[in-house]
Amino acid sequence: MNREKYLRRKIRLLTALFMAGLIVSGVTAIPLILEVDFLAKMTRAQEFVQQPASVSTPAWAIWLIKVQRALHDVSLTKPFLFYGTDWLAFGHFIIALVFIGAIRDPLRNAWLFTFGIMACLLVIPYALVCGAIRGIPIWWRLIDCSFGVLGIIPLMFCRKWVRELNQNPTESLERRFIISD
Repeated sequence: MNREKYLRRKIRLLTALFMAGLIVSGVTAIPLILEVDFLAKMTRAQEFVQQPASVSTPAWAIWLIKVQRALHDVSLTKPFLFYGTDWLAFGHFIIALVFIGAIRDPLRNAWLFTFGIMACLLVIPYALVCGAIRGIPIWWRLIDCSFGVLGIIPLMFCRKWVRELNQNPTESLERRFIISD
């Protein structure tokens, strides 16, 4: 296999991986109550919170039970607020859909990798600032920041490989600008 085909295959694979991450991240924004209930059960957070006052309760357990209770309260009194997380999921799905262009023709759509890198970088200040405003614990904000850090890795490789393809003298200009189906 020549270098161009090899790079294109790697670009497609990492782009698909990035898209899958966006889709999974979007899907997890929908069943919040089920997810938090499952997490609280799996970690036995409620048991930690119900310990005697003489025992130090982990901050993560207190936070998780606080979030669980809030979600249940909102679902009973203001379920329409969950529509916001439905739209959050939709945004993830649409951004993932746009990256199909990068899979089909990474040279013509190289700008998508730069766009994705910028979005991943912006996750960090957004999570840190908005999370602080909303009273989200720092350790949770760092988990949110990790999505940007992890997402940027495949995009940087893809951008690097697209640049290498662009410098390939065997790739004719005519071929690069043909609109493919």
